[in-house]
Amino acid sequence: MRPYLLYKAPALVLALCVLLLSACERQSGLKLEGMQGTALWHVTLTDPPADVAPETLQAGLEQAMATSAKRIASWDKDSEISRFNQYQEAGWFPVSAELAELVSMTLQLSKQSNGVYDVTIAPLIKLWGFASHDAAKDVVPSQADIDAVLAKVGYQKLQVRLDPPALRKTQADLQVELASVADGFAADQAGLYLESLGVRQYMVEVAGEVRARGKSPRGDAWRIAIEKPQEEGRAIQQGVHLEDMGLATSGDYRNFFIQGGKRYSHTIDPASGYPVTHNLASVSVLADTAALADGYATVLMALGEIKGKPFAEQHGVSAYFIWRKQDAFETYATPGFAAYF
Repeated sequence: MRPYLLYKAPALVLALCVLLLSACERQSGLKLEGMQGTALWHVTLTDPPADVAPETLQAGLEQAMATSAKRIASWDKDSEISRFNQYQEAGWFPVSAELAELVSMTLQLSKQSNGVYDVTIAPLIKLWGFASHDAAKDVVPSQADIDAVLAKVGYQKLQVRLDPPALRKTQADLQVELASVADGFAADQAGLYLESLGVRQYMVEVAGEVRARGKSPRGDAWRIAIEKPQEEGRAIQQGVHLEDMGLATSGDYRNFFIQGGKRYSHTIDPASGYPVTHNLASVSVLADTAALADGYATVLMALGEIKGKPFAEQHGVSAYFIWRKQDAFETYATPGFAAYF
């Protein structure tokens, strides 16, 4: 199995009430929203704490989002992950427990997928012009440039220690990019902040990635819509009902360029250094946390519909695939995912 990494596309999951206004009109609860970097977030609390003012909740959520970015945003030269990327020594580099746990999760996914998921592919992503906060180049790199960058890639060169939390690299110029799980991680951290206040029923959505706990203000499960992966306009492909889980979607149709009549996706194969080619347009995953759902969605999107479906079934991943077939879409849901339709 060849290794891949997906650099996350713009969000493909929409809160159902964004698209179905009539359903929203029947909801109550407290709704908050904001921006963290370029990511828009929404939070709904079914039973907001009576002793915490909405302004305090807003400020606390903004702080949780900002702290998440300070841990993992590679575009921030002062973030934890950026400082580790700049670190040239062979010893352990101390980090927060949250970052160590997230990197540990990504390395577990790398091993489980035989390298399909690899967060050390940052130099290749940048070379192709898909790096976060970089302007797209729309230029196919030379083979010489690709070969030079490939020597800097490999998740086996990255190590993590949980106690005390630290990261270590076995190659000085190794770079780590966590954009593929950033939105799910932020949603989880915001949810943990709410839970620290005693909030047990809420929905956090960050750039389309969702963490839901308890019941919605209607008294039933949270209703979330998965967007149809079309390049023009926005429409619902499938609705799901969530309780006490995370949902994430990855796709390829809003982050690509065309050169010489050929489409180049942001999904890069670090074995060859070139974008992968398959017909999978998007894949959604349910998991215990939004970050884990984010990671598995990345793995499956990189594998494509043919290899992704047996991987999901073998590893018990609840997933929903949408792939292109001529001028239409075909879909497949694992039994674990279909149970939430």
